[in-house]
Amino acid sequence: MRIAHASRSLISAAAHRVVFPTFPLSLAPNLNFALAFAMASEKLSTLANNNEDDEKYGFQRSEMYTETLAGTVGAYGRHVFLCYKSPEAWPARVEGSESDLLPKLLSSAIKARKDGIPLKTNLTLCEGREGTDFSDGDVLIFPEMIKYRDLKDSEVDSFVEDVLVNGKPWASGVGEVLTGSHVFVCSHGSRDRRCGVCGPVLIEKFKEEIDSRGLKDQVFVSPCSHIGGHKYAGNVIIYSPGPDGKIMGHWYGYVTPDDVPALIDQHIEKGEIIEHLWRGQMGAADKEGGKADKQNLPNGDVKKSKKKPEEISTQSDKDNVAGCCQGANGFNCCRDGSLEQNSGSEENKAGHEKKGLGKLSCWIGSWEQSDVLTAVAVVGAVATVAVAYSFYRRSG
Repeated sequence: MRIAHASRSLISAAAHRVVFPTFPLSLAPNLNFALAFAMASEKLSTLANNNEDDEKYGFQRSEMYTETLAGTVGAYGRHVFLCYKSPEAWPARVEGSESDLLPKLLSSAIKARKDGIPLKTNLTLCEGREGTDFSDGDVLIFPEMIKYRDLKDSEVDSFVEDVLVNGKPWASGVGEVLTGSHVFVCSHGSRDRRCGVCGPVLIEKFKEEIDSRGLKDQVFVSPCSHIGGHKYAGNVIIYSPGPDGKIMGHWYGYVTPDDVPALIDQHIEKGEIIEHLWRGQMGAADKEGGKADKQNLPNGDVKKSKKKPEEISTQSDKDNVAGCCQGANGFNCCRDGSLEQNSGSEENKAGHEKKGLGKLSCWIGSWEQSDVLTAVAVVGAVATVAVAYSFYRRSG
């Protein structure tokens, strides 16, 4: 009876992932083996599911590295992050959720005053945890590198008016200066599963690399909500000082855990861009800027000509005034276009006088020597016949 009861407990343990203490072999000889087998089966199942997720939604998915990333960031001049709960609690459209009033109010206020806000402003959520540097209701503003604490629902309108519209300190709060580099990783799984799979793995890798380098007080990493471009997951934004001390916001896509050390060592530490992962950057464009111009860096690579190679070649030939053919043995049968243009007036004066002769010269010049001799012989024969006929008429 005891063994049967323990077996039922084993099934319940496997279903609910509860680990029971091992039983003495004297009481249940095969129980430890059964429990170990169940746990191993569960681990194998979890591993298989993780591999499937990685192939469909993670770093092994087929769409990785299939598109050019540069130019996939819309122009903007300011980024506001609202610290609010955790990614697991964010609905797909958190800015429109009736149960999450603060994000909805802030998003609506920014949209309502967009004509009065001098800079195109992005709003994104980041994780807020009580007892940390970033708690629920805290607001981070880049590139100003300012944090305001504990924004309340009733204070949203005054915050937007004072800080974002008028560019003044918030009357109801004290701004704190942010230091160091701030990394945001899209982990909004309810919005897109790719971000939900890739984001947490990247955050753990960032924390591991930051700890190993002793940079906990200099580099800060947080999960964030949807930033656009789910298909480019993992998506990472880094706000850090550039070589001149100016705060820059660089976006990266297709980031994998293997890329994290380079992002820290090259981008954050040395200010070097990882080009093959780079999507674009925060620019000082106003609200009318719209999408970044893809013809110019830094928010896009140089746009290639849409003309086909043969069309470009044909156009080049038309534009080349001195274009010419190449004669036999390297002899160029054409004159330079500028010389032709300068001598045009002189040629026109004698043009009518030499027109017929020129045509005859070109006509004769095109014959081979044997053709000329044959023609002379024919003309001579015709002349002989004509003379003989003339004498014949006279004698008759």
